[in-house]
Amino acid sequence: MTLEQTIAAPFKAMRKEGLRPTEFIYFFAIDRKWMDRDKASLVVSLGRKQGLLREEGGLLIPTFDPSAVNIPLGFRPTNDIFNVQDNACDLLMGRLAQARGVGVEAVAAEVNALIRESFDGHLRPEAALVIVARRHGVPFEDMVGALRQTLSGDGC
Repeated sequence: MTLEQTIAAPFKAMRKEGLRPTEFIYFFAIDRKWMDRDKASLVVSLGRKQGLLREEGGLLIPTFDPSAVNIPLGFRPTNDIFNVQDNACDLLMGRLAQARGVGVEAVAAEVNALIRESFDGHLRPEAALVIVARRHGVPFEDMVGALRQTLSGDGC
């Protein structure tokens, strides 16, 4: 079970494009009894941090299309959704998505297009993210060290 599936669930179930934070928390804690209110609030925080949710006019709005997310029959989020590692690439992608008001998928598409079209596939995603961030004036300097560390590991 992913955080994206968890966030998509109330939007799909209520057939709404935006939910007040109280409605969102009510869905998880009272309606479905999947978690307590504190954990439901944490889902909101993680969603914002990962760039999956944004707040607009007092409503939580997903930055992705919830109807495109497959939620299996009998879905129930597990505690694994709270063990999200702060991957520098994911954090920068979320920051870019939030600053531009687009979904993480749109940022990933731009990064992939840059790698493919401008560098014939010979550019690391970390570097492409920095280029895209610079193009859009999104600060990334605080993440350079963490991005370098991903280069020595598995990468993005």
